[in-house]
Amino acid sequence: MDKENLTVFNEFILMGITNHPELQAPFFGLFFIIYMVSLLGNLGIIILTEVDSRLQTPMYFFLKHLAFIDLGNSTAVGPKMLVNFVAIQNIIPYNWCATQLAFIIFFVLNELYILSAMAYDRYVAICNPLLYTVIMSKRVCWVLVVIPSLYSASLSLVTTIKIFISTFCGNNVISHFYCDSLPLLTLICSSTREIELIILIFSAFTFVSSLLIILVSYILILLAILRMNSAEGRCKAFSTCGSHLTVVVVLYGTLFFMYGQPKSSHSFDTDKMTSLFYTLVIPMLNPIIYSLRNTEVKGAMWRLWENLCKRLISSPI
Repeated sequence: MDKENLTVFNEFILMGITNHPELQAPFFGLFFIIYMVSLLGNLGIIILTEVDSRLQTPMYFFLKHLAFIDLGNSTAVGPKMLVNFVAIQNIIPYNWCATQLAFIIFFVLNELYILSAMAYDRYVAICNPLLYTVIMSKRVCWVLVVIPSLYSASLSLVTTIKIFISTFCGNNVISHFYCDSLPLLTLICSSTREIELIILIFSAFTFVSSLLIILVSYILILLAILRMNSAEGRCKAFSTCGSHLTVVVVLYGTLFFMYGQPKSSHSFDTDKMTSLFYTLVIPMLNPIIYSLRNTEVKGAMWRLWENLCKRLISSPI
């Protein structure tokens, strides 16, 4: 390739969600509300699981980390996207683009393994209740969080470095509303085969391994529930899994829709819609699902509210 076609980029231009100016203001309002609900909801889950003594269990330990991941995922995308709705030109500096990509990969991969750890936790709680506190010790819980985090961070760094040490050419316009790996690969001059292979192998491994843990856990849970004689016991077992199962179906369904479609029907417009779902909508839905379907979380919210009211009433004016 001729040297004049090679370009050193200091910044990229994000195409954004829409090219229609009349939709910028409504979209800004909509996604501002979605981001604020996600921010407040996930912060609320983190605070509740920290301050309420009844939520100091492995299940809520993982829920707290899920909330932290959702908070990070939406914050990696949301604020910049909102700024772009009101900016004249949707510019993102080169280093910021690399940082955004690294964080998004880290949080998405980490979320899959946190959900699989939560499935394993439910399996132990239902199938081995007498040994639950022994098996799910504090040390085991931290191992189930730290090891996937290290794996996600390593893969995130490898992928990001591989992309950004490559030579970009042509224009610097990214066909997305954030710096994603697939649109960035289209701007690289040299062969992207090695990067694509890394993304394909590790994405498939992460998706399949985490989903396999969830499926095996729930198959064993289902068998254990069917062996229960008490209808009340079955309902209680199902209720402890309901919120988690809802979150799993929504997230994995979105990812399967995005990456499972044939290459011939693949489009960046479809990617934008599904990316919006798993970077902004799902982080907003998760705390809502766990709040509405979980009696312990609702109880913790009510106790916190009562304590705040008592303090306000008893404080001197």
